[in-house]
Amino acid sequence: MKNYTFDTTIEKEVLENYLSRAVTAAFFIHTKTLEDDLRAIKNMGVKFIGRASGIWTPDPDDEEHFRKSKYLADRVHEVDTEIILQACIFEAVYRHIESFKVPAYVFEAFGLEPEERGFHFDAMKFPEEPKGFIWGEDGALPDINRLETRMWFYYRATKYIDAGYEALHLGQIHLYTANDRGMVKMSELIDMIRAYGKEHARRHKILLDAHSHGISIRGRLLLDYNAMPFTRYPVLDREGEKLVLVREGFSEGGVNPNGWSADVMPYLMEYDNWGGKVAGDFDTCTYEERAFKDWWGYDQIGWFANQDNEGQKHFLEYTYKWTQINNVNAYFEVPFRRGLDSAAVRMKRVDNGEMDYQDYYQINTKSSECPMGFSQEETMKEIWSMGDELRKKAGNPSDLIEYGGKNIYDEETGMKLPQKIVVYGSFQPYVGAVKNDSGSDVTRMYYIGNNTYTLSVIIPFAGEYDFAISTYGTLSATYSSDTYPRSGSTNKSYFKVEKDNTVVQFRYTFLDNIVTVETFE
Repeated sequence: MKNYTFDTTIEKEVLENYLSRAVTAAFFIHTKTLEDDLRAIKNMGVKFIGRASGIWTPDPDDEEHFRKSKYLADRVHEVDTEIILQACIFEAVYRHIESFKVPAYVFEAFGLEPEERGFHFDAMKFPEEPKGFIWGEDGALPDINRLETRMWFYYRATKYIDAGYEALHLGQIHLYTANDRGMVKMSELIDMIRAYGKEHARRHKILLDAHSHGISIRGRLLLDYNAMPFTRYPVLDREGEKLVLVREGFSEGGVNPNGWSADVMPYLMEYDNWGGKVAGDFDTCTYEERAFKDWWGYDQIGWFANQDNEGQKHFLEYTYKWTQINNVNAYFEVPFRRGLDSAAVRMKRVDNGEMDYQDYYQINTKSSECPMGFSQEETMKEIWSMGDELRKKAGNPSDLIEYGGKNIYDEETGMKLPQKIVVYGSFQPYVGAVKNDSGSDVTRMYYIGNNTYTLSVIIPFAGEYDFAISTYGTLSATYSSDTYPRSGSTNKSYFKVEKDNTVVQFRYTFLDNIVTVETFE
């Protein structure tokens, strides 16, 4: 049994246990199918519910917003008291928040005399008004360097903590801290939020993340874990609108706020959203043009929701396995509920048999209680049952930036090892690289010691593929089927993938020039 126990601080293993059963349920407080959602949460074994509350554009009644937030938390904790719910404080403020009263305790927390007033929208904006930071007369990206912004963030954080939320997502932190050199003010604010959580949170702990690869200040990390969306590459030689995920990014290590240290911090990866359709009229785009417009003309969750049932099932399994082997410290935050906006899906309702538009992706099994569910609940439950075996057997090294092999010499001969070794071939487009690119960093191999380089990839579609190893990222000496080098791009061997979503691990030993390929299903 996995351990989900914590109080005041959270151990790395416990945090990872929660992240391994994380879902994103955006604006969950507004769900119209709560009873079935709670059933699905229990059935799947969810332990972390991301983005459950929060505002992008404010609800008209802020007190009602927090009443709904608390009601949801209470209902979820009736299902499982261990579940962590996350709320969001985004990088967006609007003039409407001037109707939200600033509580006395917020003034006092910042050493100010309480006043009878609402939040001042104009006092939160970037004074320089950078392009894209001001949205008309009534919307803006806030400046954390300004006291009013910090008061707003603190207010929302404390209200969510009081409502039973134990995690906060702080949005695109690198944007609103642009004027906060060294994140001095942000650090002070986070200390205040943590202090409030230590006294008032359910388990005396508030977990903080943001869209960031990590923020280290003198070796100490600002966030408990990081969060980031996936990156894609379109596949054009398969029927339909296929894409693959691309290996990138890093999660900064250091001393965690909970007291333990690690070279790489745990992090969540998710299907993000930013409006649904991003290409206005699909009919006016060529096939190739659409392929490179974000995710085939959609945001990430919009593309996913518009795949058929089998396509969604395939991509969920693919994403889960891809995350385990490419980012061994990362965890797939499964879409449970996510807004589709202009990418709404037309489907038949179960309750009345009529066609309707579903403007939220819901993982629930379709039923009279959730008449427009996408029926991937059991799929994800089965995928989760795979556990972490792939992560242990075939995961790439945790440091995605450092490939290793720098200033390494063979002990016997004294010969310097190549720092760059690349595996290339016809499989490359299926892992996000250009076909036959012998210098690609996407398929660059990691040095793991003992003259050996390795790389694991996931191949989404069954079939036969060719490959070879290029030393130094060039074609002057390539290896494949035997230990003898060839020059040029024609020296290839083949590997066969029997099933979709199969993990393939390449291994190359320098000087002995032995190349092996192993598959994991």
